[in-house]
Order: sequence, then C-alpha cells, then structure tokens
Amino acid sequence: MYYEIKQDEKFKFIEEGEGEPLILLHGLFGALSNFMELIKYFRNHYKVVVPMLPLFDLDLLHTSVGGLEKFVHKFIEQRNYRQLHLLGNSLGGHVALLHVLRHPERIKSIILTGSSGLFENGMGDTYPKRGDYEYIKKKTQLTFHDPRIASKELVDEVYEIVNNRLKALKIISLAKSAIRNNLGEELNQIKQPTLLIWGNNDSITPPFVGREFHRLIPNSELHFIDKCGHAPMMEVPNEFNEILHKFLTKLNEPAAVA
Repeated sequence: MYYEIKQDEKFKFIEEGEGEPLILLHGLFGALSNFMELIKYFRNHYKVVVPMLPLFDLDLLHTSVGGLEKFVHKFIEQRNYRQLHLLGNSLGGHVALLHVLRHPERIKSIILTGSSGLFENGMGDTYPKRGDYEYIKKKTQLTFHDPRIASKELVDEVYEIVNNRLKALKIISLAKSAIRNNLGEELNQIKQPTLLIWGNNDSITPPFVGREFHRLIPNSELHFIDKCGHAPMMEVPNEFNEILHKFLTKLNEPAAVA
C-alpha cells in the first residue's frame, strides 16, 4: 500500500487518519516502509504521521541525534501538533527521548522499541568494505530474528547507503553521536506515560537495555515479544499493534473513581 507524501515548507511526511497525532520516527537505516502495517492499522484510530527524517540532508556538523531532534521539534511546531504520541524505533527512539526531555509540553505519551540512548551494538568494530554485499546482507539480517524479513529490497537500500561515500560518513557521524549521547542520567525526568516494546531476540539493543529503560523511566511499562529482533513493528506487526493499541486506549480511559 502506498501513501501520499505531503509537503509543508521544507518538511515531507505522511499523514493519514484523524484524531490525536501518533508520530513515528524511524531508525538509522530506516524508511517509511518500516511502518506500513502500523500506519494501515492505526490510521483508523489516530492521525498517523511519519516525517521523512533528513538523515543525509543535514550538514556534517549537525548530523547528530541533537540535529535530528531540532528538525523534529520544528516539524511539530510547523504542523502545530498537540497531545501527541511519539513513537521511535532504534535511533528514532533516541530522538524521541531527547525531544521529550527538551520539549515535553506537547507530548502525551512516548513509545520506544529497540531504542538507542543507553546502549547499542553498531555495525561492528570496523566499517564494512564498500562493495561487500554479503557482509551488508548478513548485518541487515541481524536486525531480525527471522533473517527472511531482510528482503532483497531492504538489503539493497542499506547497500546503496554504505556505498555512497557522503551517506556512509553521515551514518558513521549519527552512530557515533548516538553512542556519545547517553541519556541514562536524564531519563528520570520524563513524566509522560512510556511504553517499551522489545524483541526478546534483539541483538542490537538487547533485552537488558529494555529493562534498564524500564528501571530509569518512572511511568513506564515493558513488553517483550518472543522470536523477535530489533524492529518489532516490522517483524511481528500484529502483536506490536495490539500492545500499542491497548496502551493508547488505556491512556484515554477516564480515571477510575474511587
């Protein structure tokens, strides 16, 4: 299913459905396609918004977690979204966390899945040789419990990025920025209800990372999904959507009267 990409000044994004905004932020090698099943399901209940993050469009100085957060902040202000639910996968979760720490006023809840910000395994100790397709294929497959989820199209996308010298430099810059930008000492400041959805077989941000987020974020709940890697919304979309829908529904229920 294809969705119309809209434009508002410099911002390109998908916006489907009506209701409270549910904003989705993808990861370092992510794309709009990561969220197709999520958009299809939640556009019937919320205004689902996916901004196209400028991973390769910022100058090198601003190619960082902080640079992406500033972009997201300007996008939310430009579109005047309020009472929004901010969901991020991997690097997108890191950007979401930084945003809610800097600008909590419009955020109703946060949803993190395989988020960086505490600890993450990168592409490895050394960057792959350009042109090494099999290496890229294996690394892409490690994102998932089931390597078959790493379709040829997905591997081709990652391969194209790492073989473009400037894009590869920006990926390295973002990855290093994520490692430097550890949020462990700030997470206790988050007041918003927070949902953590983690794959039990995540090798990039392993299960202990989810537990540590749960320990450090005061108003958080943690769900693990078996036979699932770093991108639950792609690998097990039905289970992911069910957990998320219950969480969002509970937020909108009137508080029980004693």
